[in-house]
Amino acid sequence: MKFIYPAVFRKNESGRYHGFFPDLACCEAEGDSLEDAIDNANDAAYNWIYAELMEDEMDLPPVSDESDLTLQEGDVVRNIQVTIRMYDGWDE
Repeated sequence: MKFIYPAVFRKNESGRYHGFFPDLACCEAEGDSLEDAIDNANDAAYNWIYAELMEDEMDLPPVSDESDLTLQEGDVVRNIQVTIRMYDGWDE
């Protein structure tokens, strides 16, 4: 299954990038560069979504539209795609 959620990346005072998912509570990532932060955000989103899918009563949040996000000047928004195989032999 494929999941796509927007992530917001902000450059902090130390020059590193901090990324967070407005739709995925407490799902965050950092990196020395924007590319590193995006890679780390992909891993964080994968882990967050996978953990939710393993719950008896999974509750994946709806996906926000970029126009509905509260952004600051300089924020970078990227849609992060995560693909999770639900069982061996299954491929989308």
